[in-house]
Amino acid sequence: MASLASTSNGLVASLKATGAEVLDDPASLDFYAHDIYDRGADLAAVVRPKDKHQLASAVKAATDAGHPVAPRGGGMSYTGGYTQVQAGAVLFDLAEMNRVLEVDDVSMTVTVEAGCTWAALKERLAHHHLRTPMWGTLSGLKATIGGGMSQNGIFWGTGRYGSAVQSCNSLEVVLADGTLLNTGKKHTRPYGPDLTGLFLGDTGALGIKATVMLRLIPEADFHAYASFAFDDAAGWFAAATAIERQGIATECFGFDPYLNAIRMKRDSLTSDAKQLVGMMKKQGGVLKALKEGAKVIAAGRDFLKDANFSLHILAEARIQAAADADVEIARQIVAQYGGREVENTIPKIIRANPFGPLNSILGPDGERWAPIHGLVSHGRSAECFAAFERLFAEHTDEMERLGVHYGTLVAAVGGAGMVIEPCLYWPDARNPVIEDTIEAAHLKKLPKHKPNADAWALTQKLKAAIVDIFYDHDAAHFQIGRTYRYRDSLHPRADALLKAAKAELDPKGMMNPGSLGL
Repeated sequence: MASLASTSNGLVASLKATGAEVLDDPASLDFYAHDIYDRGADLAAVVRPKDKHQLASAVKAATDAGHPVAPRGGGMSYTGGYTQVQAGAVLFDLAEMNRVLEVDDVSMTVTVEAGCTWAALKERLAHHHLRTPMWGTLSGLKATIGGGMSQNGIFWGTGRYGSAVQSCNSLEVVLADGTLLNTGKKHTRPYGPDLTGLFLGDTGALGIKATVMLRLIPEADFHAYASFAFDDAAGWFAAATAIERQGIATECFGFDPYLNAIRMKRDSLTSDAKQLVGMMKKQGGVLKALKEGAKVIAAGRDFLKDANFSLHILAEARIQAAADADVEIARQIVAQYGGREVENTIPKIIRANPFGPLNSILGPDGERWAPIHGLVSHGRSAECFAAFERLFAEHTDEMERLGVHYGTLVAAVGGAGMVIEPCLYWPDARNPVIEDTIEAAHLKKLPKHKPNADAWALTQKLKAAIVDIFYDHDAAHFQIGRTYRYRDSLHPRADALLKAAKAELDPKGMMNPGSLGL
């Protein structure tokens, strides 16, 4: 593939004049044109700035030369968050802007550059025994804070503290003309109309995050864990929503039978035990660590073999009795809805290694993977899940013929409802981002599939149907990108307000065009 930049030497020269690293070789341009799910249009250049001033200068240089710009976080998007529809954009990789700029343990805020990962921030804050309320996604080894603010996201701390953007106080954002805009007060949000909120969850359509100011809370000292099994989806959803309403879990998530089977097939007992021993040494000494590691080995991979649906909760507190009391309340709730307690290996293991290697972006047999999620109100979550079950039942023959299968994750989001995430798996060729992300040793163990146009087409069809089902059930979404029907859900005046904001901030339509439906 010929480099677009080969005919744009003036563009590359002006970008390099900012001091930022600029990539315009064919291999780099091809790599950065991909996300986990698909490939976008050809890029003109990739810029890797080292600070917010280089970022602002390079954005201005690109747009002054007539090239659209787009931000790339950790590259974990699967919704077209940064891949382009039209050729010629300049992509900004903020991986070099990865510093923790200030930890203020008096005002309880932390300021980071947008390219800092959730894992790096957690490690830095551990020295202060502090953390952010929502403290990372499962992809936090690579996923960045800036990406979390642009795309939103959930997991660690979400059951109690909500999604990623709810931990944010203010931002510095680079607009399409290179303006560096401060959205509010570092220590509080909002101050007047929530201008910070305007740029949160915008998928990079309004500006590129340069720095992020987040709230801090003390790290919890004591933890408790529990896992449960259910024979039907109704009890599964009812128990999960009741636990979320009680506010007793920092994380509450579960797997349907198909995702249970995939997890049991994928995970390594030896790795699990080692991770758990390391965590328990920190929390409770060597003897406790060894006992917990032995329990993992003894439980094996069969403790969920008779479970149709699994639910896992994690509780935390300042004293052990309080964490244990929260888990006891969960036990009572589960019993009311027909569940039974099983070995709590999964929540302990996942907490032992919260930002593990991202090997799950391929299935256990090397299949491609595509999650499609929606945040649904508690009152509609069970019926939404049932609609997905009907969809897959209608396509059973075609899915079996082409080797397409699925599994579903659910997770409670504090004060908001339930995330439902059907994950599609299908035999198909890998792409460069997948091969770069997965550990080399793990990748070698997986079968390598050839391009599979028929399976890809079915996956595209199922994905579109899933998006429509979410829309019909009034779902909200993270990582809106170019996938979900955000603008369809807006009142006409709200849509007009959004377009007016876009016109004010980006009058030439140069900032990640097409993202957010703009």
